[in-house]
Amino acid sequence: MDRETEDVLDEVGRRLRALRRARGITLADLAVTTGVSESTLSRLESGQRRATLELLLPLARTYDVPLDDLVGAPRTGDPRIHLKPIRRFGMVFVPLSRRPGGMQAFKMIIPARRSPLEPTPQTHDGFEWLYVLNGRLRLVLGERDLTLAPGEAAEFDTSLPHWLGSADGGVVELLILFGLQGERAHVRAGPASTSR
Repeated sequence: MDRETEDVLDEVGRRLRALRRARGITLADLAVTTGVSESTLSRLESGQRRATLELLLPLARTYDVPLDDLVGAPRTGDPRIHLKPIRRFGMVFVPLSRRPGGMQAFKMIIPARRSPLEPTPQTHDGFEWLYVLNGRLRLVLGERDLTLAPGEAAEFDTSLPHWLGSADGGVVELLILFGLQGERAHVRAGPASTSR
């Protein structure tokens, strides 16, 4: 085995431990979820046991990350990301983040229409932040009916009835950050101010 491969394998345990701790999961909970014994997981994280595909696959499923991310495999081949658009509700959603759970990022495209649609507000769990890239967005939020131009942003709790559409029938492009557990996007326009 070459030195580069050895180095990658030596780091797997530390990477797995850091990921588990960052997610706030105990070894006991992880053992239940993956079906891998607690002692095997402990030895894997401490580097006393080599990672195998049969150990890494249930961990990748549990953490909901690509296998390459678990092992820190060097990127090879084509560096382009091949995004797969999703068509829903007459709109196009392009996922910009790869890991389900936590904060999700999408580019949303509302196609042009001869006449704008009538709002049909919906509710669901989560918190949403959006930024208009192009076009004029109509945002119906509870009793409010707002029009956002390019460069404008909004954030709201999605348990409040809301609807997004074109304000004038033209194409609208926007970025959306969505957190199912109510995570909020924190955007800082400039350097943090210090109190004196």
